[in-house]
Amino acid sequence: MSGPAPVRRGPAVTGPRVVALGGGHGLAATLRALRRVTDDVTAVVAVSDDGGSSGRLRREFGVVPPGDLRMALAALCGDDSWGRTWSRVVQHRFSGTGELAGHSVGNLLITALWEETGDIVTGLDWVGALLGAHGRVLPVSTTPLQVVARVSGLDRGHPDRVERVVGQVEVATTTGTVVDVGLEPADARACPEALEAIRQADAVVLGPGSWYTSVLAPLLVPGIAEAVMETAGRVVVVLNLAAQPGETSGFLAHHHLEVLASRLPHLRVDTVLADPAVVGDVPALAAAAADVGGRLVLAPVAEREDSARHDVDLLASALGGVLGR
Repeated sequence: MSGPAPVRRGPAVTGPRVVALGGGHGLAATLRALRRVTDDVTAVVAVSDDGGSSGRLRREFGVVPPGDLRMALAALCGDDSWGRTWSRVVQHRFSGTGELAGHSVGNLLITALWEETGDIVTGLDWVGALLGAHGRVLPVSTTPLQVVARVSGLDRGHPDRVERVVGQVEVATTTGTVVDVGLEPADARACPEALEAIRQADAVVLGPGSWYTSVLAPLLVPGIAEAVMETAGRVVVVLNLAAQPGETSGFLAHHHLEVLASRLPHLRVDTVLADPAVVGDVPALAAAAADVGGRLVLAPVAEREDSARHDVDLLASALGGVLGR
């Protein structure tokens, strides 16, 4: 079963080639914003989720977890009736207490296309064609990955003791302080199509999202960070609007960049985008941005009703300015 024909989007693709790297709701927000900036968007998605429907399918079929890939595809659906309908359908989650309870339609559809085609990338391309996705979704690796973190503060009697925490869900909800994070298997191969997309990109966008498990972890797949460093395109970091309970409790804005710099010291960033209303210590953030080679751009990007979530239209405007659109 060969791959589908490219989705027709008009006489020509316009705008820069942009790759967004990450996972979860943060990546979905970035993708929805980028669709308003350019016609050429590729999502490179984390494959370390081990909870919920994704975790169940991962364990039962030995596949990469489809959940973050599904969310990325839904985010790239068009704003017409077809796109809005399919976006809702693939996100629909079954209720009840039966065997399907908790599964999303999109996760099952993606897994079915993987079985039908025998190829992860081809299967995702077929789902994207069905949805009329305005862009392409690729896994960061075709091997299911496990997040492994070193965490301190789990033992109240020995607060300095560092313990090993395994699994994205466990790391994301830890009550301790994440000291470092890695991936298993450590020698997993990066998806070749993802590497090519990053190297050919006019811009690579990192964040927002769960900082260790969705933003940093994909960069630890062998070859991914190197591809980001090799690309001639600009590298843009979109900062989170709030610390996440567990994973980044107590973080200020500049701490996110310090984590990137400590784990990937050779990674250079061109632009750091942040909302001035939630930054707090602007000089510290500007200095942290300079330390990774970038400049700080402040722009309002938060929703009015929920200051911890990005407003898609505001984020699109800010990214358009950064990308020269």
